[in-house]
Amino acid sequence: MIPGPPTHNPAGQAAGGIIKPTAADLLAAAGRTIPDLIGPGLRVLFSGINPSLYSAATGHHFARPGNRFWPALHGGGFTDRLLHPSEQHLLPGLGLGITNVVARATARADELSTDELVAGGDLLTDLVRRIAPRHIAVLGVTAYRTAFARPKARLGPQPDTIAGVPVWVLPNPSGLNAHFQLPQLAEEFARLRTAVSPPS
Repeated sequence: MIPGPPTHNPAGQAAGGIIKPTAADLLAAAGRTIPDLIGPGLRVLFSGINPSLYSAATGHHFARPGNRFWPALHGGGFTDRLLHPSEQHLLPGLGLGITNVVARATARADELSTDELVAGGDLLTDLVRRIAPRHIAVLGVTAYRTAFARPKARLGPQPDTIAGVPVWVLPNPSGLNAHFQLPQLAEEFARLRTAVSPPS
């Protein structure tokens, strides 16, 4: 059971108690990194492409307004309520973690070079080898194709592994990804949840 959402909301703060970054904060966040959200015995390690400026400014994964990761995670059945990005610390207790293929924050994922994505794929492989999650889910098929030299990869379970760990590719939950609306994203997340936690 997930604890209830924060209720204290001072003036000037966004929901969940985090201060909304200013335009200057976002500019200053370019190139920053944020820590991975990991723990022992993860069922799924979710890997975004790279942090947004909003995430880098707040220190919370998938924090940019309009990003559908948290609603899709809930809609797919991984959490029993919608979590705010500031509650990301609850995920490892549910067997879930978050990392990124590329660590540096940018305004858009298409600012990343092919070399960065390939190098990020190597670093992600090292992380997966070290923490051994049961599954790795990469959020973005184009980034997965580039980072792991799998040009024909499609959404869903992959025939290949990363460091021996089964891989699932999910759609990029960014609000800029118009190909998938929230109901379709939630369906893809639900497919993964069923695969990693089949009904008993």
